[in-house]
Amino acid sequence: MTAATELHHPPISDVAITDVLFALSDPARLALARQLVDGPMDMAACSATGGPVPKATKSHQLKVLREAGVVRNVSKGRGRLLSLRRDELDAVFPGLLDSVLGTR
Repeated sequence: MTAATELHHPPISDVAITDVLFALSDPARLALARQLVDGPMDMAACSATGGPVPKATKSHQLKVLREAGVVRNVSKGRGRLLSLRRDELDAVFPGLLDSVLGTR
């Protein structure tokens, strides 16, 4: 990493279907992923559940999704931009996101 604000994202070739399924098995993480279906969002705009969620809990949930290869979390000014790695995941695991996220 060249800067403290850059986070590690696994290459798609290192992403395991078991890790993706585990990351999406938690209802709060699944809800976060579903919010990203229509495109990138500012991290502050994403909500982990319907009620207030501690910042540390939300950060952990996003870390699990990122480390599993489900989302990208990149710096954008003073905030962070989240996006679903849909194209990459669809290429490796066709139909998985549609099935799990209930999209398309």
